[in-house]
Amino acid sequence: MKYVAIVGSNSKNSLNRVLANFLAKRYGSDDLSIEVLSINNLPFYSVDDELTPSEGVVAFKQAVKEADGVIWLTPEYNHSIPGVLKNAIDWLSRVDKVMINKPSLIMGTTPGFLGTVYAQMHLRDILFALQSPVLMGNDTLVGAGHQKLSGTDNLTDDSTIAWLDTVMPNFTAFVASH
Repeated sequence: MKYVAIVGSNSKNSLNRVLANFLAKRYGSDDLSIEVLSINNLPFYSVDDELTPSEGVVAFKQAVKEADGVIWLTPEYNHSIPGVLKNAIDWLSRVDKVMINKPSLIMGTTPGFLGTVYAQMHLRDILFALQSPVLMGNDTLVGAGHQKLSGTDNLTDDSTIAWLDTVMPNFTAFVASH
């Protein structure tokens, strides 16, 4: 099985990228690969370019198309998703519409207390519009991420790790059922 993890930030110090790398390290195996995709170099979506996208857009869409499931890791900016994440979603939603029937899992971390709850609600609405089934009841809201995550792939909070140890098998079962 193959997942892609899409980090909704272009920050070089993204806590969500650290969390994505942790997922790839902890849950990646011979039976499951998790590729962390970058959205940093995607051009702004334009209808003028959608039929002749850049090589980066083509590669990004192909990676998502070939994946069995998508893990979305979003920060929260002004109670919503970042513009760079919306831009990536716009590319995925056009022409070949690679998100239709593609199972999704949403999570996110932030230094704040609520752990991206508002951004995740907005992202869920967007994914429903794209006809991407979203695993419900497995909300992963990592508040105080700056205290729980470090380095490039280290998560130190035992309760968060225990929760992820429940969520990830749930997502695998969800993906298998689609």
